[in-house]
Amino acid sequence: MNQTVEILFGLFGGLAIFIFGMTEMSTGLKKIAGDRLRKILKALTKNPVIGVLVGALVTALMQSSSATTVMVIGFVAARLMTLPQAIAVILGANIGTTITAQLVAFKIGAYAYPLTAFGFVLMFFSKKTNIKNFGQTVFAFGLLFVGLNLMGDVMKPLAKSQEFADLIIRIQHIPVLGLLVSTAMTAIVQSSSATIAVLQKLAIAPGPDGDSLIPLAFALPFLYGSNIGTTITAVFASIGAGVSARRAAFAHSIFNIIGAILFMFLITPFARFIAFITPSGSDVSRQIANAHTIFNVVNTILWLPFIKYLGKFVSFIIPGEDTVIENQPLYLDSKMLTSPSIAMNLATQELVRMAELSMQMMDTSEQAFIKGDMIAVKKVHEIEEVMDMLQHEIVLYLSKLLSSEALTEHQSIRLTGLLHIVSDIERIGDYCDNIAESAQVKIEKKLPYTEEGMNELVEAFVLVTDMVAETVVALNQYDNKIARNIISHEYLVDEMERTLRDAHIERLNRACCNPHSGLIFIELIHNLERIGDHCKNIAEAILNDIEAIPAKSGTGIQS
Repeated sequence: MNQTVEILFGLFGGLAIFIFGMTEMSTGLKKIAGDRLRKILKALTKNPVIGVLVGALVTALMQSSSATTVMVIGFVAARLMTLPQAIAVILGANIGTTITAQLVAFKIGAYAYPLTAFGFVLMFFSKKTNIKNFGQTVFAFGLLFVGLNLMGDVMKPLAKSQEFADLIIRIQHIPVLGLLVSTAMTAIVQSSSATIAVLQKLAIAPGPDGDSLIPLAFALPFLYGSNIGTTITAVFASIGAGVSARRAAFAHSIFNIIGAILFMFLITPFARFIAFITPSGSDVSRQIANAHTIFNVVNTILWLPFIKYLGKFVSFIIPGEDTVIENQPLYLDSKMLTSPSIAMNLATQELVRMAELSMQMMDTSEQAFIKGDMIAVKKVHEIEEVMDMLQHEIVLYLSKLLSSEALTEHQSIRLTGLLHIVSDIERIGDYCDNIAESAQVKIEKKLPYTEEGMNELVEAFVLVTDMVAETVVALNQYDNKIARNIISHEYLVDEMERTLRDAHIERLNRACCNPHSGLIFIELIHNLERIGDHCKNIAEAILNDIEAIPAKSGTGIQS
């Protein structure tokens, strides 16, 4: 095999192992930390300086500024974090990601194989989840340096090549080219740490004359370019998201691009400064790591006073308002738990809100499947997360009433009914989520459907959506008549499923339908039928509550 081809395969193979190690280490750390990282991000970002420190800490733990940035964009989209808070955390993430370069400079590669072996043993042979997660983290950490060692080994003959040395000398006089190449490479591999690690390994490989092939001044444009390229991940994460999420991604791009351009005019003095602060005898890899850290720290300090104005600027560039779903209960009040009647009324209001979200999921899942809308698919998944959270919070709230000795007989019946209702509404959301997943398969695999089949599905959606809409009204008004209506209409949904299944089988027999499309069709109408069942369950719970009301108590909502 040609030596150049061997070098390329070795380089990309080592890079793949490095990126896989980083990804797995991040996953292991997130498993260990659980939701604590998310809680830290949400709780400690009121002050911009604290936001920067939190962003740096979380990114240093996860070893991925992209992961932190994507997480923050999700918080902004859910209104759990304001845009200025998000900008502060993303600035901190730029600092935290420099830890990887510092680790590379420490030459931990000598311990790569023992670390990998130790982590492997813990991960595959331990039965305790915490130890397995720790083992995964150690295994991935070692794997990261296995990839680096592989890249370093294959680049040694490349560095000794006179042709390559001549190419490096020519590129040194075109720093913008280094910036652009690094930006493109980082955008492709989705990791600035990987780009800089390759640069560090190449820097310590001896050239034809035995000295370092890459001086720091040559490495700096590549370093700046990696900071621009890493913003692409955030941009991808914001596609199809709300206005605030796109603003956060745009702000990330702005301060990384402007910071890189500014430092491009300071290559020579900055290289001298880094050489001055780096201990004598250190190699260029250490200088690159220090330059990466100092660049991001200085860039953050420069931007910190202007976070508020940057937020206003990106809001001006990307106008509009988000239609955001509040990712927290709006009506539950723990102070009212001493008054079961009021507490259950508040829980009912939250249930009505949850039912309205299920109605929104019905409409959006229909749009996802019938119109082939991937943005609608993503929206359904986002609402499903809110539904799961609301179910947890409502059940927790109502469970605290179970131990109350002050409950009347009717309140006990009502409390049981509300617990059933919250489960039924959440299941409706689950089935809508299933429909969205079917829509995603249909879109990605370009599955064909006959016009007859699509028309049948549209009619089925209309029938079930009307039933869900009636359920929302019945729950909101505790309407006896509408609840009975829902129960009487449930047989129509069952009949619809049987009719559509028979029609579909007939099309299959006539070879008019793609078999894979047919499986999705059957799953979809089954999901719709199950949604009808849960609407009936909710209606029955409402009727049980109404019928149990004592003669002088008034409506179910009030008692």
